[in-house]
Amino acid sequence: MSNDQAGEYYTAERWQNWLRRLRDADLDPEEEESVRLLWNLQDDTAIAVAKILADFEDGPLDEEAALTELVDMHEIVFTEEAFDDEATAMLVEGAQRSLECVLYAAQEFVAEGPAEGTVPEYIEAAAGAEADDDLDAALGYCVQAGTLVIDDQTLDHDLTENLEFGLVTEWVNGLDSLQRAMSEPEFVEEE
Repeated sequence: MSNDQAGEYYTAERWQNWLRRLRDADLDPEEEESVRLLWNLQDDTAIAVAKILADFEDGPLDEEAALTELVDMHEIVFTEEAFDDEATAMLVEGAQRSLECVLYAAQEFVAEGPAEGTVPEYIEAAAGAEADDDLDAALGYCVQAGTLVIDDQTLDHDLTENLEFGLVTEWVNGLDSLQRAMSEPEFVEEE
């Protein structure tokens, strides 16, 4: 799972390839193919994060190099893009929000290790903070949950069943991609 060269975990070209595919597709959030394309974009990015984390834990990357890779990925994923279609722009923004928590959780894990506590405790705290309109705290709790996912705690899908749709559900969605990537780190075909 190791990468041979630093800087090649995730490139701007790779992200742009996904965005090009999204621009070329007639995205409809109700259609399975559109949803799959967005999941693949999100999972592909999460897999790259998992590879950075694996190389950090196995030694090829030290803390500074791993953090640099993750910050570079964050810059790539959050570079502002223009879309002709407002629906596509909104769908990409949703994927970016999901990935925001993934990238912050990975950075926190590299810098500080896993949080103390359990994934459900942090997700419940995040939902409470979101209900109180404290979005910074909500993101912080989701990031802490993410460090635990990275540390092999399980993110149970039942956690999201009682959540109101909002930012916490999007962040948890990203953590679900990260969990899959940590357990099955394979490349998602860009076709």
